Amino acid sequence: MSVENGVDVDALGEAIDAIGDDPAVGQFEFHAETEWTDGLRCETTIDEFDQAGERVQTREFTIEGDEPEQILGQRTAPNAVELLLAALGSCLSVGYAANAAAMGIELDDLRFEMDGDVDLRGFLGIDEAVRPGYEGITCTAYVDADASAAELAELRERVEATSPLIDSITNEVPVETDLVAATKP
Repeated sequence: MSVENGVDVDALGEAIDAIGDDPAVGQFEFHAETEWTDGLRCETTIDEFDQAGERVQTREFTIEGDEPEQILGQRTAPNAVELLLAALGSCLSVGYAANAAAMGIELDDLRFEMDGDVDLRGFLGIDEAVRPGYEGITCTAYVDADASAAELAELRERVEATSPLIDSITNEVPVETDLVAATKP
């Protein structure tokens, strides 16, 4: 077994081959359920996903959400736009670790700093010309590795070209919503 950056490179290669041979193996549907708790707080539970049409039960994760006091929350947890930055950092971390391992690059240190600008006039419906989401996101990757600048540039290109979160953030993703309302007489 060949391990680089804590990644089993042999297993990574086998997974790539398996998905290449049978694309259904690479088909995932992820699930999350969010429940409002009080005020501007909520809890999201994640405990399963589907792979190749089969439901996979996993460990349960709970992610809390809230807003800063300045936006009428209690700041008991990050807000949704901060969680998006965290998700981006997590996705990039996975991408860098796996791709570096596949390229034979040993990582000594890896971290990401993300910043995003939001203008609440869009969220609050004050100005229709202002988008309710991020106006822009910046991300800085700090990499300490046994690689040349050219190898790290190639690593960055590979990661950014294949990052599900960069793709989802930079390209329009269709979102379908339904409302199931409990009506009162």
